[in-house]
Amino acid sequence: MRSSPQQYDQQADVVVLGTGAAGLAAAISAREAGAEVLILEKCPPETAGGNTRVSGGSWFENLDAEGAATYLRSLCGDFPLPEAVIRTWAEETRHNTGWLRSLGANVAVNGAYTPEFPHLDGAHSYGGYHSVEGRMGDQLLYRFLLDAALARGVEIRYATPGRELILDGGTVTGVLAESPDGPLRVRARTGVVLATGGFENDPAMVRDYLRLGPCPIWGSPAGTGDGHRMAQKAGADLWHMGNMTAFSGIRVPGSDTGFFLAPPATGYIWVAPDGRRFVDEAPALGGHGQARIRGRDELHPAQPAYVVFDERTRLAGSLCPPRTYLPVGWKVLMEGYDWSTDNQAEIDRGWIRRAETVEGLAAELGIAPETLAETVRDWNAACAAGRDARFGRRPESLTPLDQGPYYAFEMAPLLGWTSGGPRRDEHCRVLDPFGSTIPGLYAAGSVSSTYSWAKDGGFHIADALAFGRVAGRTAAAPSADQNDLEEINARSVG
Repeated sequence: MRSSPQQYDQQADVVVLGTGAAGLAAAISAREAGAEVLILEKCPPETAGGNTRVSGGSWFENLDAEGAATYLRSLCGDFPLPEAVIRTWAEETRHNTGWLRSLGANVAVNGAYTPEFPHLDGAHSYGGYHSVEGRMGDQLLYRFLLDAALARGVEIRYATPGRELILDGGTVTGVLAESPDGPLRVRARTGVVLATGGFENDPAMVRDYLRLGPCPIWGSPAGTGDGHRMAQKAGADLWHMGNMTAFSGIRVPGSDTGFFLAPPATGYIWVAPDGRRFVDEAPALGGHGQARIRGRDELHPAQPAYVVFDERTRLAGSLCPPRTYLPVGWKVLMEGYDWSTDNQAEIDRGWIRRAETVEGLAAELGIAPETLAETVRDWNAACAAGRDARFGRRPESLTPLDQGPYYAFEMAPLLGWTSGGPRRDEHCRVLDPFGSTIPGLYAAGSVSSTYSWAKDGGFHIADALAFGRVAGRTAAAPSADQNDLEEINARSVG
């Protein structure tokens, strides 16, 4: 269906959907390329920004582009990426820090973090984290990028989610959105950039693509796959839809969002609904990485499970990192919840079950009392022997459960990011199932993350910044041929 400019309510050269790191980076870069830019944001200002707003806001320091490319290939495992995408990722992430500083950001090193997968080829290229002001979280990156975009004349329309892409002869020419005043038709003279985030808060997509039941989410509830559906209707192919980042989390009854679990002590075990342990609950960090590379996921079991602990562990400190230590996550930053230091408030709320005996706790959980009692006895015996014969848990983490009362809460995979979405090339041009570009359509960020399998710390923000810039530059110059695009990218990172 062909549409004339007169049929639109508003126009801009580049229309960006979303105000996370990818969307704001795309908008700033398109603006710097001379384009008029409009951002359509699904949420009101109070909750806009997607997962970027509640993330650590840190990106990894790429010490060596060639080594980083090797590391990314290693992290892909059996799910390789196109070489052109890898090369662009490696070059662009190398320039994240310099680009932010060129915008006026006060960037500093945020700790000497080591690679999560030091055994993989290319891990030497990982140089830890950089952050705005050298501090993690607290919305610092989001607020800096937002201010930078507004200062450069980018217009943002809040509470205006995109509903459908408008096509003219196979070319994406605009967006049909829903504004507070009703339907809004926006023309994009040169391109539309999808930066709408993931689908972690769409239960049907989580079930179909991740094969998981209802899961609490760590970040923005706005990640419901809007951009995925719009791209699919426009003819987009999809890539690595089964990939995600999840954490061990605490499910909160009646809430879509949950808490990141990080017990301050080792006196706990995980049990399945049958009351038995089923995994090493505390593998070394490198072990997590090796397990994920092999295709197993010991860190976030996809089955219902309970964390069982005793009074010693309850009094050791908050089960969830306090805001003063880790100011991230939707519950902490957007809902303002501070987990109690002794976990008593959460017990009083009913989030954590309590009983004087192990058998009484089992009854609270609907587990056969004799089974859970046997599991705890076996665990305590392993602690006394200094060896976990069942799952090989590290000796230094073997702390008995022998100080009542006893406690348990429901653990669940806490979905942080999904990685799959519309397939794109190294210039962020969305591709159809036959490998041809869909003219006028681009994607960056979690809606179409680079990562096909494993990733390291700071990789999601790095990817969003890098390919957000690429998407903005490409959308601002849609008539450039392949050689021109290569030259534009080379100038931008040179």
